Amino acid sequence: MPRLREMANKGLSLYLAQHADNPVEWWAWGDDALDEARRLSKPIFLSVGYAACHWCHVMAHESFEDPDIARLLNESFVAIKVDREERPDVDALYMAATQLQNGHGGWPMSVFLLPDGRPFMAGTYYPPVDRNGQVGFTRLVLAMVDAWTNQRDAVERQATELSEGLNREVSFIDHLASESSPIDLRASRQRLRDELVERADCYGGFGGAPKFPRPSYVEALLEFDDDEAIDAVKRTLEAMSRGGIYDHIRGGFARYSVDDRWHVPHFEKMLSDQALLARAYLRAAKTPRGQPHWRDVALDTIAFVLNDLSVEGGFGSSLDADAASVEGSHVTWSVDEVVAALVDADCTQELVGALERWRIESPGAFEGRSIPRLADDAPFMTPPSLCRAREALRASRSRRPQPSRDEKVILEWNAMFASALLLSAEDEHVTRALALLDSLMNTHFAAGAWWRTELRNAHASTGDVAWLCDALVDAFEVTGEPQWLEYASVVASYLLEHHWDGEVPSARNPDAGAGLFSQSDLVTDLLVRPKEIFDGATPSGHAVGTRALARLALCTGDNDLLSVAQRLVTLAGSLIANHPGAVPDLVEAAGFALDGVEIVIPGDSGLLAEHVRSLPMSRTVLITGTGPSALLAGRTPGLAYVCRGGVCQLPASSVEDLDNRLSTEGL
Repeated sequence: MPRLREMANKGLSLYLAQHADNPVEWWAWGDDALDEARRLSKPIFLSVGYAACHWCHVMAHESFEDPDIARLLNESFVAIKVDREERPDVDALYMAATQLQNGHGGWPMSVFLLPDGRPFMAGTYYPPVDRNGQVGFTRLVLAMVDAWTNQRDAVERQATELSEGLNREVSFIDHLASESSPIDLRASRQRLRDELVERADCYGGFGGAPKFPRPSYVEALLEFDDDEAIDAVKRTLEAMSRGGIYDHIRGGFARYSVDDRWHVPHFEKMLSDQALLARAYLRAAKTPRGQPHWRDVALDTIAFVLNDLSVEGGFGSSLDADAASVEGSHVTWSVDEVVAALVDADCTQELVGALERWRIESPGAFEGRSIPRLADDAPFMTPPSLCRAREALRASRSRRPQPSRDEKVILEWNAMFASALLLSAEDEHVTRALALLDSLMNTHFAAGAWWRTELRNAHASTGDVAWLCDALVDAFEVTGEPQWLEYASVVASYLLEHHWDGEVPSARNPDAGAGLFSQSDLVTDLLVRPKEIFDGATPSGHAVGTRALARLALCTGDNDLLSVAQRLVTLAGSLIANHPGAVPDLVEAAGFALDGVEIVIPGDSGLLAEHVRSLPMSRTVLITGTGPSALLAGRTPGLAYVCRGGVCQLPASSVEDLDNRLSTEGL
């Protein structure tokens, strides 16, 4: 791909478009840019960020818009700009280098590479000049120029050493010791539970500031009904939904909290967070000790996405942390602003209640302003007496400068959101989810390939393809319509054809192959082909691939496909057994692959099927309808068959019978 300036009118992502007019002569990542670096024998300066990133904007304004800094970069480097949301493979590769060299990472990410793409120096945000003990970007660039000019051998050695560590890091799974004994999933779940209970803190969540939501941790604890596990779940879900990380006026979760009490958010909002958190709250609400208002949190979060992120063909990826170049200015309040908003709406009688409910104070705790969060005794849902006040505050906020919206439709994140819509079981949300999946299959597949965004500038990652497959299985479970399984099977075939390493396993040869590469074999511009194994803010492609393939196999009775999912589990067996906290989503996925249960209810959806959907089912799939599945053949419509490993219990004809069958299976 050529320079950004030359591509400005040819479908750039928002983040890349924001930099197209910089005095830095940015290239988009790709073979063209790498070839140019090799042709000129110039090192590469790689800058990675995303549109909603506050510090990315800061570094852009301070450094990349500075003509003197731009001149230094243009003269001595091939400068490449990457949108990490569009190219998560490039981001993951060089983030591993950044973490190896610094012990931490973040965005903006600033990496210096040899012309062949090997990194030799990596960092994150740099101020333009030395400040508060931090090296200035100008001095850093001059030092890199001097090193390249006068210490080339040292630079080469540094690149070789860093690349060796990088290669080990991004193919970590290939170096894992094999587990000789069968994987004891019950023991792994218990170990994960114990680790999470130990890590859970009194303010909710699982670590200090900055504090990120980890919905997969919450879902792992939902497996247990003991007081310690339930307390950790309750503290976390309550603290997040009541604190400033939740937008109580507009809805939706911010990316993370900068403090350990969830009071002050980093104000950007990501589609992926809304989808995963909505799923976690919906599942938690279904548990025996779940709170009904957790479902309200999920539905309010979904409503935010539907209202604020809807774009043509799906849902945009994020809202910026800044508005009018001021972080969080669209979210915070003064008492006077609340008074003015309620006066305009002629509802000043609600003023005292509004100030108390959302803790609007003078002065506020955030730079003199208040971030709305709920009073201790306030319910999550706005009481009828304050609904007019909330609408007045929404209307007032809408008249302020608004954060920019990144409108690229990321396949992975939209599939996550389709899954959340389906899990809600609300008729209008199910309809919206099915339409979204139909749209994604049209907009993100072209020229025989799946693409990460509708712009089709980057091939789909394993996470993209696996999440789509998984959401298609969700659609089948909700509707019983066989075409969704057919679509899922086609997507799964693509995943194995283009992302699998080596021979694909089968029931006859279950130990074949070495897992899933993070990126397609159609991608040619990476230094190495990474494999993603550790679960982070979003589940790893390895985990989602395992879950999607196992669930599809259970729904179709395809033992060859189940062997693929089981191979993914065994490849990571030592992590599952010994370090489940590093792979919580894979622990969950392994349950489907090794211990999955099929609940087969032939015929039209009825009371038994609806009962199954109302349960917090784990490690199960629901197979209904009148399609061609062999699992439906020869079975009596309206009865429920509970099966595991090819063995079925006597059919159940009532909800009570079905609950007894499930209890026998430990569910």
